[in-house]
Amino acid sequence: MTDQPTQRQAALDYHEFPKPGKLEIRATKPLANGRDLARAYSPGVAEACLEIKQDPATASRYTSRGNLVGVVTNGSAVLGLGNIGALASKPVMEGKAVLFKKFAGIDCFDIELDQSDPEKLAELVCALEPTFGAINLEDIKAPDCFTVERICRERMNIPVFHDDQHGTAIVVGAAVKNALFVANKSFEDIKIVSTGGGAAGIACLNMLLKMGVRRENVWLCDINGLVHEGREIDMNPIKSEFAQKTDLRTLDDVIDDADLFLGLSGPGVLKPEMVKRMAKRPIIFALANPTPEILPDLAREVAPDAIIATGRSDFPNQVNNVLCFPFIFRGALDVGATTINDEMELACIDGIAALARATTSAEAAAAYQGEQLTFGADYLIPKPFDPRLVGVVSSAVAKAAMETGVATRPIDDLDAYRHKLDGSVFKSALLMRPVFQAARTAPRRLVFAEGEDERVLRAAQAVLEETTERPILIGRPDVIERRIERAGLTIRLGRDVDLVNPENDPRYRDYWETYHELMARRGVSPDIARAIMRTNTTAIGAVMVHREEADSLICGTFGEYRWHLNYIQQVLGTKALHPVGSMSLMILEDGPLFIADTHVHSRPSPAQLAEIAVGAARHVRRFGIEPKIALCSQSQFGNQSGGSGERLREALAILDEQGHGFCYEGEMNIDAALDPELRGRLLPGNRMEGAANVLVFAHADAASGVRNILKMKGGGLEVGPILMGMGNRAHIVTPSITARGLLNMSAIAGTPVADYG
Repeated sequence: MTDQPTQRQAALDYHEFPKPGKLEIRATKPLANGRDLARAYSPGVAEACLEIKQDPATASRYTSRGNLVGVVTNGSAVLGLGNIGALASKPVMEGKAVLFKKFAGIDCFDIELDQSDPEKLAELVCALEPTFGAINLEDIKAPDCFTVERICRERMNIPVFHDDQHGTAIVVGAAVKNALFVANKSFEDIKIVSTGGGAAGIACLNMLLKMGVRRENVWLCDINGLVHEGREIDMNPIKSEFAQKTDLRTLDDVIDDADLFLGLSGPGVLKPEMVKRMAKRPIIFALANPTPEILPDLAREVAPDAIIATGRSDFPNQVNNVLCFPFIFRGALDVGATTINDEMELACIDGIAALARATTSAEAAAAYQGEQLTFGADYLIPKPFDPRLVGVVSSAVAKAAMETGVATRPIDDLDAYRHKLDGSVFKSALLMRPVFQAARTAPRRLVFAEGEDERVLRAAQAVLEETTERPILIGRPDVIERRIERAGLTIRLGRDVDLVNPENDPRYRDYWETYHELMARRGVSPDIARAIMRTNTTAIGAVMVHREEADSLICGTFGEYRWHLNYIQQVLGTKALHPVGSMSLMILEDGPLFIADTHVHSRPSPAQLAEIAVGAARHVRRFGIEPKIALCSQSQFGNQSGGSGERLREALAILDEQGHGFCYEGEMNIDAALDPELRGRLLPGNRMEGAANVLVFAHADAASGVRNILKMKGGGLEVGPILMGMGNRAHIVTPSITARGLLNMSAIAGTPVADYG
């Protein structure tokens, strides 16, 4: 068990170092010279001011307002801490702002107001409207929060959302929807017993009413017992709406035959003997933090088939507002919504619930290793780090806003909008889009050599969802089926994917005879050919491509690159098709950068360097990018004799002699390649304009080193390596590749290359 003082100090250190707090402000425009200053401030800033004065809607074009949320609190009801005041609540609000940024790319100011009067607090919030595109009210006690939100919604023309109410209600709504699906029950028929008459509890009940629950089937309890007609203690108009006409008075009195217990109260409120008296297949949402109304283990002792959710991350089905608020605000901001209405909230619920029922994303599985993420009693809602949330939920919210007439900036193409959102979390999504589009129109048969690898299985699932390919897996069927089941995937052997079983395949004799025919005069006997076709999945896949039973092979999730390359050359190499080099696309914050040759040639010759440049240009264009190729060396435009510079100069001469329609220049240092101003000083009138987007190196050590530094320290995401010169018939990935990386390589392999060069 973690030592409590150590844990406390670690949390304090996290907030203090390397600089205090969790937020900072960064400029989005350059401010490096007088010209920048004149545009950013006086006199240039006046132009933006006058445009906004003339048309207030242009504030979203010329300022950050359209992507700025105010997180506002008075600290009167901080989760788990109570009324700690405005100042002490600041770390929580900073944390909320960080979540907005992390999950949805939304900028935030946290605003802590020292005001306990709800009407005065509302007036202060309303006065902030010119600053923000939306307001997130947070940790304001009930019933004050209802007053503040009502006034702000009435007076403000931007979305105002009290997350403790509506965020909790949305996530609970999604979880209940899926729990009823698992339990085979319906909203109209269930009996609900709820504890907690605060903001979150009331909002959840109101949401469940909107989803079809009948008010007479809702029994609300609080610290003073059942909310009933005639009760005067601790009542308010909102709570009174749930008053039952009955002589029953306690939770124990009303729990019989309850289908759903909804707890937003305190620890230990629900006793095991109460759970015993609930309906069959009870649904228990014990959401009190840090200690729930009943611990899951205690509930299951008396109801083994119970479906249970808590507010804690160490149990399945954590009801966490982060599944909702970043994405509902993202959708609302992007269409310039004037409010967040019921239809937008219900769309959010539907999106979250549907995502849990879909196949788990590879990224979520990687973030939650060891957890079973398959839809069912223990997986009712997605995990917060599922990167699909922003695309699915935000686009659903935006669509609902437009359909209900509250969007001031409607989106013309919702599909393109969703792709853009996906691109904000899947860094490769936008660059890969033209490749995926081509893959959908040119179906090809892809064979995966390491078909038993879970990353390959997840990639195969995604291939089926995003392209027209039907994957072929090489591996043992019993192993593959177990791993499909464990990963919660829906693909099935024979139905969705084809299989080659190295241990027992009817084509075995054809395969070893083909391999022997190719290799008979290179020292491979029939016995060796038989053994290789039983054990070497890369060779098997290459033979399949050679026999035209597959169009492209993907291998390399384990093992050394050149080991795989050896078998690909043996089987698929011809005079026209031979490995030219490998190239990696590195997706960086400021755009894409291609690196070659990272794996094939240790010390390429001038002729090979020219081939690498030609191959790179051809593949870069597949991404819709016009190549600008820099031949990189320690030497700079002939200032060193011999060495890599000499080989690159010869390669440049070969390219000049061949005549090509792409831009290339060299030999030069990397900084000259990427800085056109520096390059212009060193060689005025050079043939390249702007920064290079392809770096070709004279040593694999240099190319591989740059690739790995960009990946590990530069925040770069790799697509590749792409094996050039083989006509797209084979690609060798590296052991560090992810399932998303394999999907990207599948799209690249899934489109034909017209000119092998």
